Amino acid sequence: MAERLPTLFIPHGGGLCFFMNPPPQFPHLWDGLAAHLRGIDASLGVRPKAVVVISGHWEAERPTVNVGERPPLLFDYYNFPEHTYRLTYPAPGAPELGARVRELLCGAGFETDADAERGFDHGVFVPFKLIYPDADVPVLQLSLREGLDPAEHLAMGRALAPLRDEGVLIVGSGMSYHNLRQMFSGQGNEAANAFDDWLGETVADAARRDAGLVRWREAPGGRESHPREEHLLPLMVAAGAAAGEPAVRDFNERLRGKGLSGFRFG
Repeated sequence: MAERLPTLFIPHGGGLCFFMNPPPQFPHLWDGLAAHLRGIDASLGVRPKAVVVISGHWEAERPTVNVGERPPLLFDYYNFPEHTYRLTYPAPGAPELGARVRELLCGAGFETDADAERGFDHGVFVPFKLIYPDADVPVLQLSLREGLDPAEHLAMGRALAPLRDEGVLIVGSGMSYHNLRQMFSGQGNEAANAFDDWLGETVADAARRDAGLVRWREAPGGRESHPREEHLLPLMVAAGAAAGEPAVRDFNERLRGKGLSGFRFG
Protein backbone atom coordinates (compact mmCIF):
# COMPACT_ATOMS: atom_id res chain seq x y z
CA MET A 1 0.00 0.00 0.00
CA ALA A 2 1.23 3.49 -0.82
CA GLU A 3 2.30 5.69 2.05
CA ARG A 4 -0.55 7.95 3.14
CA LEU A 5 0.01 11.41 1.77
CA PRO A 6 -0.89 14.64 3.52
CA THR A 7 -3.24 17.18 1.97
CA LEU A 8 -2.25 20.77 1.25
CA PHE A 9 -3.77 24.20 1.07
CA ILE A 10 -1.48 26.47 -0.93
CA PRO A 11 -1.71 30.19 -1.62
CA HIS A 12 -1.29 30.48 -5.39
CA GLY A 13 -0.23 34.11 -5.38
CA GLY A 14 -1.57 37.13 -7.19
CA GLY A 15 -2.39 36.44 -10.81
CA LEU A 16 0.79 35.65 -12.76
CA CYS A 17 2.99 37.05 -10.01
CA PHE A 18 5.86 34.55 -10.35
CA PHE A 19 6.20 35.17 -14.08
CA MET A 20 6.13 38.97 -14.14
CA ASN A 21 8.45 41.67 -12.90
CA PRO A 22 7.50 42.68 -9.34
CA PRO A 23 6.82 46.32 -8.54
CA PRO A 24 10.20 48.09 -8.41
CA GLN A 25 9.52 49.37 -4.90
CA PHE A 26 8.84 45.77 -3.73
CA PRO A 27 11.30 43.63 -5.71
CA HIS A 28 10.97 40.61 -3.40
CA LEU A 29 7.21 40.72 -2.90
CA TRP A 30 6.56 37.11 -3.95
CA ASP A 31 9.95 35.53 -3.22
CA GLY A 32 8.87 33.85 0.02
CA LEU A 33 5.81 32.20 -1.48
CA ALA A 34 7.74 31.13 -4.56
CA ALA A 35 10.36 29.47 -2.37
CA HIS A 36 7.63 27.68 -0.41
CA LEU A 37 6.00 26.31 -3.56
CA ARG A 38 9.34 25.20 -5.00
CA GLY A 39 10.08 23.32 -1.76
CA ILE A 40 6.87 21.27 -1.64
CA ASP A 41 8.15 18.38 -3.77
CA ALA A 42 11.17 17.74 -1.53
CA SER A 43 9.15 18.28 1.64
CA LEU A 44 6.75 15.46 0.80
CA GLY A 45 9.54 12.90 0.66
CA VAL A 46 7.68 10.92 -1.99
CA ARG A 47 6.49 11.69 -5.51
CA PRO A 48 2.71 11.24 -5.77
CA LYS A 49 1.24 9.16 -8.56
CA ALA A 50 -1.08 12.05 -9.39
CA VAL A 51 -2.50 15.25 -7.96
CA VAL A 52 -6.12 16.26 -7.46
CA VAL A 53 -6.22 20.04 -7.30
CA ILE A 54 -9.19 22.21 -6.37
CA SER A 55 -8.73 25.78 -7.57
CA GLY A 56 -10.58 28.88 -6.51
CA HIS A 57 -11.04 29.68 -10.20
CA TRP A 58 -13.52 26.97 -11.24
CA GLU A 59 -17.09 26.77 -10.00
CA ALA A 60 -19.75 24.45 -11.42
CA GLU A 61 -23.32 23.47 -10.66
CA ARG A 62 -22.09 20.02 -9.63
CA PRO A 63 -18.56 18.98 -8.67
CA THR A 64 -16.88 18.51 -12.05
CA VAL A 65 -13.64 16.76 -12.95
CA ASN A 66 -11.40 17.68 -15.85
CA VAL A 67 -10.90 14.35 -17.61
CA GLY A 68 -8.88 15.55 -20.59
CA GLU A 69 -5.86 13.46 -21.55
CA ARG A 70 -3.70 16.56 -22.11
CA PRO A 71 -5.53 19.61 -20.79
CA PRO A 72 -4.51 22.89 -22.41
CA LEU A 73 -4.09 26.07 -20.39
CA LEU A 74 -7.02 28.36 -19.73
CA PHE A 75 -5.73 31.93 -19.76
CA ASP A 76 -8.49 33.17 -17.49
CA TYR A 77 -7.06 36.66 -16.97
CA TYR A 78 -7.10 39.97 -18.80
CA ASN A 79 -4.73 42.82 -19.64
CA PHE A 80 -1.59 40.98 -18.58
CA PRO A 81 1.72 41.17 -20.49
CA GLU A 82 1.76 39.32 -23.78
CA HIS A 83 4.30 36.74 -22.65
CA THR A 84 1.92 35.46 -19.96
CA TYR A 85 -0.35 34.15 -22.73
CA ARG A 86 2.49 32.01 -24.04
CA LEU A 87 3.16 30.12 -20.80
CA THR A 88 3.04 26.34 -21.05
CA TYR A 89 2.43 23.53 -18.59
CA PRO A 90 2.11 20.22 -20.47
CA ALA A 91 1.30 18.01 -17.47
CA PRO A 92 -0.71 14.92 -18.41
CA GLY A 93 -4.28 14.70 -17.26
CA ALA A 94 -5.62 11.77 -15.24
CA PRO A 95 -8.93 10.60 -16.71
CA GLU A 96 -8.85 7.24 -14.91
CA LEU A 97 -8.37 9.05 -11.62
CA GLY A 98 -11.31 11.24 -12.64
CA ALA A 99 -13.52 8.16 -12.70
CA ARG A 100 -12.29 7.24 -9.21
CA VAL A 101 -12.98 10.75 -7.90
CA ARG A 102 -16.50 10.65 -9.29
CA GLU A 103 -17.05 7.22 -7.72
CA LEU A 104 -15.99 8.48 -4.30
CA LEU A 105 -18.10 11.63 -4.53
CA CYS A 106 -21.10 9.63 -5.72
CA GLY A 107 -20.71 7.33 -2.74
CA ALA A 108 -20.99 10.40 -0.51
CA GLY A 109 -24.19 11.54 -2.20
CA PHE A 110 -22.78 14.09 -4.67
CA GLU A 111 -23.93 14.22 -8.27
CA THR A 112 -20.94 14.97 -10.49
CA ASP A 113 -20.02 15.91 -14.03
CA ALA A 114 -16.98 15.43 -16.26
CA ASP A 115 -15.41 17.94 -18.64
CA ALA A 116 -12.87 16.80 -21.24
CA GLU A 117 -12.37 20.21 -22.87
CA ARG A 118 -11.57 22.72 -20.13
CA GLY A 119 -7.96 23.76 -19.65
CA PHE A 120 -6.05 24.15 -16.40
CA ASP A 121 -6.79 27.62 -15.02
CA HIS A 122 -4.12 29.83 -13.50
CA GLY A 123 -4.96 28.59 -10.00
CA VAL A 124 -3.44 25.31 -11.20
CA PHE A 125 -0.68 26.02 -13.69
CA VAL A 126 0.83 29.06 -11.96
CA PRO A 127 1.71 27.28 -8.67
CA PHE A 128 2.39 23.91 -10.26
CA LYS A 129 4.95 25.38 -12.63
CA LEU A 130 6.92 25.93 -9.41
CA ILE A 131 5.91 22.76 -7.54
CA TYR A 132 6.55 20.31 -10.41
CA PRO A 133 8.35 22.40 -13.02
CA ASP A 134 8.98 19.43 -15.32
CA ALA A 135 5.20 18.84 -15.60
CA ASP A 136 5.84 15.16 -14.98
CA VAL A 137 3.08 14.42 -12.45
CA PRO A 138 -0.47 13.83 -13.77
CA VAL A 139 -2.92 16.51 -12.65
CA LEU A 140 -6.69 16.21 -12.26
CA GLN A 141 -8.60 19.41 -11.58
CA LEU A 142 -11.84 19.29 -9.58
CA SER A 143 -14.23 22.22 -9.48
CA LEU A 144 -15.81 23.92 -6.55
CA ARG A 145 -19.57 23.56 -6.25
CA GLU A 146 -21.72 26.61 -6.92
CA GLY A 147 -23.19 28.03 -3.73
CA LEU A 148 -19.78 27.77 -2.06
CA ASP A 149 -21.14 26.08 1.03
CA PRO A 150 -18.25 25.30 3.41
CA ALA A 151 -19.91 22.21 4.89
CA GLU A 152 -20.41 20.74 1.41
CA HIS A 153 -16.77 21.28 0.54
CA LEU A 154 -15.61 19.71 3.78
CA ALA A 155 -17.81 16.73 2.88
CA MET A 156 -16.27 16.58 -0.60
CA GLY A 157 -12.87 16.37 1.06
CA ARG A 158 -13.98 13.60 3.40
CA ALA A 159 -15.24 11.64 0.41
CA LEU A 160 -11.86 11.96 -1.32
CA ALA A 161 -9.79 10.90 1.71
CA PRO A 162 -9.18 7.31 0.44
CA LEU A 163 -7.11 8.76 -2.41
CA ARG A 164 -4.40 9.60 0.10
CA ASP A 165 -3.75 5.87 0.55
CA GLU A 166 -3.65 5.42 -3.22
CA GLY A 167 -0.68 7.69 -3.88
CA VAL A 168 -2.73 10.77 -4.76
CA LEU A 169 -1.92 14.21 -3.40
CA ILE A 170 -4.95 16.43 -2.70
CA VAL A 171 -4.22 20.15 -3.03
CA GLY A 172 -6.50 23.10 -2.43
CA SER A 173 -5.21 26.11 -4.37
CA GLY A 174 -6.54 29.47 -3.26
CA MET A 175 -5.59 32.32 -0.94
CA SER A 176 -6.07 32.62 2.81
CA TYR A 177 -6.64 36.34 2.22
CA HIS A 178 -8.43 37.53 -0.92
CA ASN A 179 -9.73 41.06 -0.76
CA LEU A 180 -8.31 42.45 -3.98
CA ARG A 181 -9.53 45.97 -3.31
CA GLN A 182 -7.56 46.24 -0.09
CA MET A 183 -4.70 43.78 -0.65
CA PHE A 184 -2.06 46.38 -1.50
CA SER A 185 -3.88 49.48 -0.27
CA GLY A 186 -2.36 49.64 3.20
CA GLN A 187 -5.89 49.41 4.58
CA GLY A 188 -7.55 46.50 6.35
CA ASN A 189 -4.38 45.04 7.84
CA GLU A 190 -5.86 44.63 11.31
CA ALA A 191 -8.84 42.65 10.01
CA ALA A 192 -6.61 40.60 7.72
CA ASN A 193 -4.26 39.61 10.52
CA ALA A 194 -7.10 38.88 12.93
CA PHE A 195 -8.49 36.42 10.39
CA ASP A 196 -5.07 34.93 9.71
CA ASP A 197 -4.59 34.34 13.45
CA TRP A 198 -8.06 32.81 13.75
CA LEU A 199 -7.50 30.57 10.74
CA GLY A 200 -4.20 29.26 12.08
CA GLU A 201 -5.73 28.47 15.48
CA THR A 202 -8.81 26.85 13.94
CA VAL A 203 -6.89 24.67 11.53
CA ALA A 204 -4.56 23.49 14.31
CA ASP A 205 -7.49 22.30 16.47
CA ALA A 206 -8.29 18.96 14.80
CA ALA A 207 -11.22 18.19 17.10
CA ARG A 208 -13.03 21.46 16.40
CA ARG A 209 -11.64 22.32 12.99
CA ASP A 210 -14.62 21.42 10.83
CA ALA A 211 -17.13 23.16 13.08
CA GLY A 212 -14.97 26.27 13.14
CA LEU A 213 -14.41 26.38 9.39
CA VAL A 214 -18.13 26.09 8.70
CA ARG A 215 -18.59 29.32 10.67
CA TRP A 216 -15.66 31.17 9.10
CA ARG A 217 -17.87 34.18 8.28
CA GLU A 218 -18.27 34.81 12.03
CA ALA A 219 -14.51 34.88 12.58
CA PRO A 220 -12.72 38.15 13.32
CA GLY A 221 -11.95 39.75 9.97
CA GLY A 222 -13.56 36.87 8.07
CA ARG A 223 -15.80 38.68 5.64
CA GLU A 224 -13.34 41.58 5.32
CA SER A 225 -10.69 39.07 4.24
CA HIS A 226 -13.00 37.28 1.81
CA PRO A 227 -15.74 39.49 0.32
CA ARG A 228 -16.42 36.39 -1.78
CA GLU A 229 -15.24 33.04 -0.47
CA GLU A 230 -14.17 31.13 -3.60
CA HIS A 231 -10.47 31.40 -2.69
CA LEU A 232 -11.05 30.02 0.82
CA LEU A 233 -13.19 27.01 -0.18
CA PRO A 234 -10.25 24.93 -1.53
CA LEU A 235 -8.97 24.90 2.05
CA MET A 236 -12.21 23.20 3.12
CA VAL A 237 -11.64 20.32 0.69
CA ALA A 238 -8.05 19.83 1.86
CA ALA A 239 -9.16 19.94 5.51
CA GLY A 240 -12.06 17.56 4.96
CA ALA A 241 -9.77 14.98 3.38
CA ALA A 242 -7.79 14.87 6.65
CA ALA A 243 -10.67 15.21 9.10
CA GLY A 244 -9.59 14.70 12.70
CA GLU A 245 -5.89 14.59 11.82
CA PRO A 246 -3.21 17.06 12.91
CA ALA A 247 -2.41 20.07 10.78
CA VAL A 248 0.34 22.66 10.68
CA ARG A 249 0.71 26.09 9.14
CA ASP A 250 3.65 25.42 6.83
CA PHE A 251 3.76 28.86 5.24
CA ASN A 252 3.14 32.28 6.75
CA GLU A 253 4.33 35.75 5.92
CA ARG A 254 3.13 39.32 5.90
CA LEU A 255 2.33 40.43 2.37
CA ARG A 256 2.38 44.23 2.50
CA GLY A 257 1.24 43.94 6.10
CA LYS A 258 -1.43 41.28 5.64
CA GLY A 259 -1.01 37.70 6.85
CA LEU A 260 -0.93 35.00 4.18
CA SER A 261 -0.85 31.32 5.13
CA GLY A 262 -0.59 27.81 3.75
CA PHE A 263 -1.42 24.59 5.60
CA ARG A 264 -0.54 20.91 5.60
CA PHE A 265 -3.04 18.40 6.93
CA GLY A 266 -2.41 14.85 8.08
